[in-house]
Amino acid sequence: MIQIRNVISLCDGVSGGQLALKRNGILYRNYFASEIDKYCVKITKKNFPNTKFIGDISSVDGTKYTDVDLLISGTPCQGFSNASAKKLNFDDPRSKLFFEFARILGEVKPIYFLLENVKMKKEWIQIINDTISDIVGYPVEPYLVNSAVVSGQNRWRCYWTNLPFDNQIEDRGILFGDILVDTKEDMLRPCEPRQIKNQSLCRHVANATDIRSNESTKRVYAPDGKCPTVTTMQGGHREPKVLCGAYRGRYNADGSTSQRLEIRQDGKTSTLTTVQKDNVVTKNGMFYRKILPIESERLQTFDDNWSEGVSNSQRFKQMGNAFTVAVIEEILKPMLWE
Repeated sequence: MIQIRNVISLCDGVSGGQLALKRNGILYRNYFASEIDKYCVKITKKNFPNTKFIGDISSVDGTKYTDVDLLISGTPCQGFSNASAKKLNFDDPRSKLFFEFARILGEVKPIYFLLENVKMKKEWIQIINDTISDIVGYPVEPYLVNSAVVSGQNRWRCYWTNLPFDNQIEDRGILFGDILVDTKEDMLRPCEPRQIKNQSLCRHVANATDIRSNESTKRVYAPDGKCPTVTTMQGGHREPKVLCGAYRGRYNADGSTSQRLEIRQDGKTSTLTTVQKDNVVTKNGMFYRKILPIESERLQTFDDNWSEGVSNSQRFKQMGNAFTVAVIEEILKPMLWE
């Protein structure tokens, strides 16, 4: 273990940065968290009761903080995200909070800084590059990392930092199916197969038939690929969906064989194979289920039940807004060698 001085986390969420420090064995005097979401504050207090909350990022006076070894932030991404219909970039009041991070970076002058945000248009990246570079006095560009190397989720993010991170994270080989928990059969819902046109990280193999919504919310994914990016979900069937069950040839009492649908009682999925009957059910249909809050935590590499204590909708929202903790762990590891 090593001991650093003070840490400031802006837009702290449920303290994924603090968990990454803990897992790396990095101790600190104080962890100052700027967070205004009362549900996030509740979860952080549960997991890290010694956290010192410092209010809204816009009201933080960085000149009051000294001996800061790490400034960390994941400013809101809604204005930059491809999932946003308006794509307001810096005109979105949430994404505009990047400039509050930049202001505090200049005031605090930490030894190290780390900023996370979504993969975005080059012109928006360049604004962030130029702003940070002007403040610190040397060129800064983001590392582009896919959480897929450390989790069962396909999640591209940009990371701006002055830590000597080499972005050579070893792929841990975790698939969507690896993070699933046992569930009840009554969670299963109908879907229909679709033709798989390419071998992508996220294997979209079926579409839900019980949902009346846009096509993206109907997508059902195979367990032998990656889960799509976890979002805040917030209703409308936006939870990622996983395929369950298979069609098998089985012996009957008279010695003959017949094809029958086998539904897994644990709510997990059968391995998707190259054999059509293993992944395409015709007569009785295919089945899927939505992921659970604990599975969204695993996809973001938090500890199980990290966000327990608030409603499921809030748990999903917290994970959609959070860091992938294992990526932050990797980026912070150079601090162990200083």
